[in-house]
Amino acid sequence: MSSVAPADLPIDKELADGEAAELAEREPGTKAARVKKRLTSRTATIASLVIAVVWTIPTFGLLVSSFRPAELIRTTGWWTIFQNPGFTLENYATVLFSTSSSSPQLGSYLVNSIAITLLGTLITLVFAAMAAYAFAWIRFKWVNWLFIFVFALQIIPLQMSLVPLLQIFSTWLRPMQAWLHDIVPIIPEQNYLPLWLAHAMFGLPLAIFLLHNFISDIPADVIEAAKVDGATHGQIFFRIVLPLATPALASFAIFQFIWVWNDLLVALIFSGGTQDVAPITQRLAELVGTRGQEWQLLTAAAFVSIVIPLIVFFSLQRYFVRGLLAGATKG
Repeated sequence: MSSVAPADLPIDKELADGEAAELAEREPGTKAARVKKRLTSRTATIASLVIAVVWTIPTFGLLVSSFRPAELIRTTGWWTIFQNPGFTLENYATVLFSTSSSSPQLGSYLVNSIAITLLGTLITLVFAAMAAYAFAWIRFKWVNWLFIFVFALQIIPLQMSLVPLLQIFSTWLRPMQAWLHDIVPIIPEQNYLPLWLAHAMFGLPLAIFLLHNFISDIPADVIEAAKVDGATHGQIFFRIVLPLATPALASFAIFQFIWVWNDLLVALIFSGGTQDVAPITQRLAELVGTRGQEWQLLTAAAFVSIVIPLIVFFSLQRYFVRGLLAGATKG
């Protein structure tokens, strides 16, 4: 039977937070207990509610404005909705379904954003989970140094790697796509592949680091028992590690999904700027320049762009705190 043990790096701050919470319950006079008491006090709760309301007001104003006719939105503010009532769905119909060349035509850009974000998030999670398991539970030469190298990649500014990555894509990836299109014409010459790869490359270092912290906390006895029963690393990963790491995977999926969805810089460089692959953020940036006076369309388009991230966040919110603060066996 081979010996297995989690990698030594890094120090698990999240686990420490969880242990601090348990310590606060056992020892009321400790520093952790005092901090917990302050954060759960009535004053802290009221302050949190005030901050939440203040942060929500702009979004509420955006929602109200998106349903107001053009003449009202130009002459009155959304806060005067009771003195100047008036609602319409024409803004959303124009933004999403109009075929006029002068309309924003966000429908195709919305589909592009969904395709880019779903695969950009899924690819990152799959490779990060496998790499985190390998760093935590597979012993091989230079494992700790390799993990430190991956961890250090987080400090490289994104802007520094854009030009080299674009050169690599132009030299190798684009010709390969053109070659595949010549052989199989149904495969489009320009697709989402550069965006998927770019988002995965930029998201992997942080994803591996966070998931490693979670996966390495799984008790060694569980892994050892599986090995004694003859389980391979693949069986351990899919049948034991992935179910236990679901809260962590869901938590990072939220971060990665929102980051990819809101991205504009990477999309501008790697999408090519065509309607076939450009995301909704790129179209919104164009609308600000070309339709800066048509606020009714801009507000409707902006609210369309934030609906799907809100749905994803509220769907997975029950995993959010669990994944960040709990250990694998405390979920």
